Amino acid sequence: MNISKFLVVAMFCYSGSVTAQQKPVWKSLFNGKDLTGWEQLNGKAKYEVKNGEIIGTTVPKEPNSFLTTKEKYGDFILELELLVDNSMNSGIQIRSESTADYQDGRVHGYQVEVDPSDRAWSGGIYDEARRGWLYPLNINPKAQTAFKKSEWNKYRIECIGSSIRTWINGVPAANVVDAMTLKGFIALQVHGIYGDQKPGTEIRWRNIRIQTANLVPSKIDDIYVVNLVPNSVSAQEKAQGYGLLWDGKTAKGWIGANKTKFPETGWTISNGELTVQESNGAESTNGGDIVTEKQYKAFELKFDFKLTEGANSGIKYFVTLKEQSQGSAIGLEYQVLDDEKHPDAKLGRDGNRTLASLYDLITGKKDRNAIHKIGEWNQGLIRVYPDNRVEHWLNGFKVVTYTRGSAEFKALVAASKYKDWKDFGMAPQGHILIQDHGNKVSYRSIKIKQL
Repeated sequence: MNISKFLVVAMFCYSGSVTAQQKPVWKSLFNGKDLTGWEQLNGKAKYEVKNGEIIGTTVPKEPNSFLTTKEKYGDFILELELLVDNSMNSGIQIRSESTADYQDGRVHGYQVEVDPSDRAWSGGIYDEARRGWLYPLNINPKAQTAFKKSEWNKYRIECIGSSIRTWINGVPAANVVDAMTLKGFIALQVHGIYGDQKPGTEIRWRNIRIQTANLVPSKIDDIYVVNLVPNSVSAQEKAQGYGLLWDGKTAKGWIGANKTKFPETGWTISNGELTVQESNGAESTNGGDIVTEKQYKAFELKFDFKLTEGANSGIKYFVTLKEQSQGSAIGLEYQVLDDEKHPDAKLGRDGNRTLASLYDLITGKKDRNAIHKIGEWNQGLIRVYPDNRVEHWLNGFKVVTYTRGSAEFKALVAASKYKDWKDFGMAPQGHILIQDHGNKVSYRSIKIKQL
């Protein structure tokens, strides 16, 4: 064999060896015989092994129970099958922890939901004993039909870096980007039962397997992304057309409303946060409102906001800056407000000036899970479709829906403080505005996708 042929053969063999080494390998987390490698924490629900399955059974007067892996996992791909009683609620903990200094050892961390109820949130992501719902399936209704009651369901969970993605029976369910906890145990939950719930109901798990090396993430899909890493745009968000509307560092792309540059006072940019400073609680009397230099038609606008006690602000859209008004510029407004402490919440009609409402027009219908405490970050979303349909979302829950220009919309305007503004809210395009209402409110992760 001449030297050239030898090198070709050698390179081929080496390449094949590398490929074999890099191929992901599945490892079983359950031996099918006993609970070796697992331990039980918190509640005293019954866990046993029968017919190659782990069976969890509810018991009365016990808190949530968790059968946890003794080993901790960072990046991994996990697959398993489960069959759950239709009256139960359960979940799969991932990257979770139990420490003596956190609620006396209470299990906490990411939970992939198992929900056979009519709510149908299986595959959603809940932050057990910490932040609550991160990805309720309201935001991805297609996935709500993936779970099959009274049948075995296959779950796939990918945790790679800050990305957490889930599938139910091959259907993409949730996509969260978060860096709070990057390593922890995996656990199988048996939820506590309360009230008239019957003990003795079962959930069964089988074929529990994991990959931990040479991971190959699934292809990018089109479901909504909840990105909790400040001022970042994930690969999937980029593929969907999202980009930062505020870069997290400078005032680039923003100016004062009816001004030629960004306000010199009243606003600060620090630690990745854009903050309107506390002043006298009045509209636009300190730094004033800020607006995008560009104008937008149909779009999706994502933004994080954090209220201080008693604070008031807002995100306005279709702002033309042509109207002469005292105080804030005129536009459709996503209300940002402390409903408990600011008096504006009790003005207007039927609560239509409360958090996430279409200010003075439509009351935001908020699930209790949608409201985060004052001082915590919230995620807002405004969707404006090309056909003039508009939605307001708060922390994954849709709270307002309407159509610009409809008879209902015109009637609402006629009964509002905007009744004397000709064609209010009907501009074909406009600036996006962040309101200075004289209270300290912070914003970050402001992103836009044009439709």
